[in-house]
Amino acid sequence: MDTGRIQREFLEAQRAFSYIELHPTIDGKVYVKTALQASNQMYILSIKFPDGYPNEMPRVFVDTPAITTAPHRYQNGHICYLHPTMWNPGIHNISFVIARAAKWLNKYEIWKRQGQWPGAEIKH
Repeated sequence: MDTGRIQREFLEAQRAFSYIELHPTIDGKVYVKTALQASNQMYILSIKFPDGYPNEMPRVFVDTPAITTAPHRYQNGHICYLHPTMWNPGIHNISFVIARAAKWLNKYEIWKRQGQWPGAEIKH
């Protein structure tokens, strides 16, 4: 995990997003917490970085409110904001991840109301 890069990306993301925090973990790593609003609902998200970051994409979890059922989530609960084969460490960063998570949350809100996930899907 490239914590120097994460810190630089975090500082950049602070300019674009109002509610974003960088937190240390017990094992010496870091994760990002952010708040996003979709429709009238405020969501708190955690962005967790794998050891292989930036070559491996971060995982985004919806902390609050709890989402128990929804499409486009992995078994351990993190959301599918981007197909893993599309992750590009040369252009993707924390700001990109937060923006894609916001898009996922808006689609989730539509799915809750209409029962159908909007947009194209890629099987994986």
